Amino acid sequence: MKLIRQNGTVATPNQAPIFAGEVRRQNLVADGDASLVRPTAVTFEDGARNKLHRHTTDQVLATHGHGIVATLDEELHVSPGDVVLIPAGERHWHGAATRHDFTHLSILTPGEMVVEE
Repeated sequence: MKLIRQNGTVATPNQAPIFAGEVRRQNLVADGDASLVRPTAVTFEDGARNKLHRHTTDQVLATHGHGIVATLDEELHVSPGDVVLIPAGERHWHGAATRHDFTHLSILTPGEMVVEE
């Protein structure tokens, strides 16, 4: 058993091309510590978001702050404590609402992500 604390002060800026705006991330379980789960804390600052994308596996987002999780047909406004299940293959994006910061715990199993341009 291992205790890992989510800590926004150790999250690192992430300037990957999938993101627009200020985004920080903290990998909560190091590579090699777990083979079947990849939990990551991702913080989107004031209006930051990611581009439309999809995963080859289901994704679970547990939220803190006020944000948006959306597909081409639906937009969910989420608040602290909400949990969103995004099925494998569903095209979606997520990020902070305007004038809000938003952190989600992204829980994925090994797979691939495809960014849509």
